Amino acid sequence: MTPQRNTGAGAEAELPEYAGHYRLESCLGSGGMGVVHLARSTSGLKLAVKVVHAEFAKDREFRGRFRQEVAAARKVSGAFTAPVVDADPEAERPWMATLFIPGPTLSEHVKRNGPMPPAQLRRLMAGLAEALGDIHRVGVVHRDLKPSNVLLAEDGPKVIDFGISRPKDSELRTETGKLIGTPPFMAPEQFRRPREVGPAADIFALGSVLVHAATGRGPFDSDSPYVVAYQVVHDEPDITGIPEELAPLVLRCLAKEPEDRPTPEELMRGLRSLSASYDTQAFIPAQRVTEDDGADGNPPKGAPPAAVAERKTPRRHKVIAVGASVLVLGGVLGSVLWLGGREPKPTGTTVHGSTAAAFEAWQTDAVAKGGSGMPQCVDGSGKLLCFRSGMAFALDLTDGHVLWRHRVAGARTSGSPFLSGGLLLLPTDKGLHMEALDPDSGSSRWKRDMPANQGLEITRNMVLVVGADRAITGMDSKSGRTKWSLPVSGSGTPSLSSFAGDPLAYVASTSYHGTRTLVTALDPATGAKHWEARPAGDLRPVGSVGGSLFLLSVNASTGETNAVVRYTPAADAARRVALPVPRLAPGATVRGDVVYLLSAGGSLEAVDVESGKRLWQLQTSVSRGSAPVADDRHVYFTAADGRLLAFDARKGTLVGQTPARLGANAGEVTTALPAPLIVGTHIYATAPDGTVFAVDADDPGAW
Repeated sequence: MTPQRNTGAGAEAELPEYAGHYRLESCLGSGGMGVVHLARSTSGLKLAVKVVHAEFAKDREFRGRFRQEVAAARKVSGAFTAPVVDADPEAERPWMATLFIPGPTLSEHVKRNGPMPPAQLRRLMAGLAEALGDIHRVGVVHRDLKPSNVLLAEDGPKVIDFGISRPKDSELRTETGKLIGTPPFMAPEQFRRPREVGPAADIFALGSVLVHAATGRGPFDSDSPYVVAYQVVHDEPDITGIPEELAPLVLRCLAKEPEDRPTPEELMRGLRSLSASYDTQAFIPAQRVTEDDGADGNPPKGAPPAAVAERKTPRRHKVIAVGASVLVLGGVLGSVLWLGGREPKPTGTTVHGSTAAAFEAWQTDAVAKGGSGMPQCVDGSGKLLCFRSGMAFALDLTDGHVLWRHRVAGARTSGSPFLSGGLLLLPTDKGLHMEALDPDSGSSRWKRDMPANQGLEITRNMVLVVGADRAITGMDSKSGRTKWSLPVSGSGTPSLSSFAGDPLAYVASTSYHGTRTLVTALDPATGAKHWEARPAGDLRPVGSVGGSLFLLSVNASTGETNAVVRYTPAADAARRVALPVPRLAPGATVRGDVVYLLSAGGSLEAVDVESGKRLWQLQTSVSRGSAPVADDRHVYFTAADGRLLAFDARKGTLVGQTPARLGANAGEVTTALPAPLIVGTHIYATAPDGTVFAVDADDPGAW
């Protein structure tokens, strides 16, 4: 590192050009101990680099604390924190580089937008509980959770700044008489006995953070930190403004004694136990809504009662889900499981008949015991090809019986299996290994280790790989052999996309400042370029229809989607439709000229690009859902609790949903939510309990 200046503690006095080999571009913020810079790696990856003030770099104790910060940040998984990319605690000016996460801090959000509404507060509480559970599981106590250390990222809350955290196995201890922390968010024991601070202190801070998010102030408020410290230790918290249903949980978090506070897991259970009071009615339609009735919230006239044929011991199932988008509190429903609340029947059991005489809805558990996560499936060769917990299997489309099973080595990470080149492809071990199976028998056809890569895209006959050097390689799916390689121009890391029915694949690479996106259309078989364009904005392809490519425009600084763009290469023309409200991390599907968006938090909307208008929008109250899919009549998606929901594609009204399928591990978080599959007039979906199920698309009201 070659600092331009190295005296003073202000941000303007700290302008080094490099930290290691990372060039520092601008200042993101400054604290008492260091400056955080926006930086880029050689490949263009955005990083946040924390550089210690020169005066503290000479302090042996501080260097010890900084080493501890790096160690703590590296220990946590990265799912709820900013992952550490590189660090040098021994440098002349110690530094640490983490992945740059766009999005405001909670402090900035409240200052800009005011107190959060109840639904956002519930999602925030769930997200922070999940994050602290992840941090505490690896033996780390954060000790400085506060609004400025919570990033509201597009895929969930991120807890940052482990500067005063303490691993359980650390030998570093707080000196007698020295308090470390931020008084309005410190627990009583941090003032009384700082050497004995444990995970419960973070729970106390979580309670204080919730009060701040709900009111713009803390539960203990004063201009003097000494008065605040006295209030924290001796006074009762002021939780005026906290929603009534959350108040008991917040008060438990703010208990004076650590042993009286809930664990993160207990918080999650508490949220599930109270959530039926505010979400149940939003999810379970008692009757099917007709065109002329039900708009006033009353049941349509003459509608039959809601359908569960046998009710013995109804059980309400509630769920919290944290992940894909910004802080998510899973939708909760008071539903009865199939057949009066009993667990789903074993493999191949028919559940109930649909209105279509030739088809009966079914559900199957092909990985009966010990599995985790939702099965991921693809339609192919007249059967359903799926993967779950290291097991690939094929199901008959008509009744769900298992046709074959095949154990696959390696850990499946995300996405779905792919049918390509007439084979079932299974990328495993984070895309570093791939196995191809015969879809008719499940026998292995080829295996190969994949090069280190930054992304995979699998088309009808090819596997496309973005290498660490930004070059794209095309591999024949049928043989597993490499066919071509192509260097990619542009500054950012390229992303790959392909869409059903489109023979081309698309490479998108955003310019250095996010002002334009280089889009290249390739022939996957040869790598030959068909066309190239540079439409304005930071764009992400989401669909291709009728020779036009549909993209979402993203604000690079906030991560919010602010517009839908249709680019037509034949006319070299882009049509942009701004969204009335920017959306966080929406999943999207395209049908004709209409783009359907399901955002983090449950907003579902339809945008007609040809007319330039939003057709409809509704709040589904499903805080975390899969990417939507659509046919001519309905829009479908899967919720984190395993429900399949259907909405009228023209009007946006809820027309049907299945019961939840949570299974025995209802408290576990499902990270990947596979989109349902439309095959003819049937819909196939999966659930957290491990089942794959099929329903009739003709009559969602009978689900």
